[in-house]
Amino acid sequence: MQRYLLVLEYIGTDYQGSQKQPKEMPNSAKLITTVQGEVEKAISTLTKTKIKTIFSGRTDAGVHAQGQTAHFDTELELSPSKFINSMNGILPKTISVKELKKVERTFHAQKSAKARHYRYTIANRKQRSAWDAHCLLVRFPLNIERMNEALSYLIGEHDFSSFRKVRTTNPARICNMYKAEASQDGDFIYIDFIADRFLYNMIRLIVGTLLEIEGKSLAPKTLKDILDCRDITKAGSTISPEGLTLVEVIYNNIDGESK
Repeated sequence: MQRYLLVLEYIGTDYQGSQKQPKEMPNSAKLITTVQGEVEKAISTLTKTKIKTIFSGRTDAGVHAQGQTAHFDTELELSPSKFINSMNGILPKTISVKELKKVERTFHAQKSAKARHYRYTIANRKQRSAWDAHCLLVRFPLNIERMNEALSYLIGEHDFSSFRKVRTTNPARICNMYKAEASQDGDFIYIDFIADRFLYNMIRLIVGTLLEIEGKSLAPKTLKDILDCRDITKAGSTISPEGLTLVEVIYNNIDGESK
């Protein structure tokens, strides 16, 4: 039995998240489409066997990925270039395979990961552009220096209960944040986060709180105060998933910048 690692990219707008779900919604005949479901269907078609994939983690409905990873097992010896071409020929145009490689049987797409890198993209201008895709439009001016001062309080190991959606059943609340930084390129602002784990809706809550701090001209330290109080009712709103992208899953040493 061989184990293979897939690196995937996708536009999440048309999917109910990455994780496979039951085929039908309650009391509805509407089909639920997920990234994992489409990927497994494509692999199973090519290998002519039912294949189960293990993703590095779940991305929610509407969230995109440039470097999502998943592993699967098969008895077949696969040719990476041929397999990638075949996969991309039958997958929906909003999903593509970037890489395929054989890995050790001990490798696990989720459990072997050391960290994940997410990016939230904001278009900071008064009017939308037809060329803006997969970002959040913020019409009031944002101050990068103030944003980075606020984000600096998130670096290190903290209890992120203030930015953890209460309806999740996962008890985890401690995360080690290696990087939280905003940068600007013209009208676009990019907020990059690298951590050993992320809680449910954590990034969208942090960015929503950050925008509230900027919009109300609150002190940057307000983000630290909200973090320290461990009370989600003090956080800002959970903003749109459209601007959020999983950039990379990191399996090697973590230096806060790259693999």
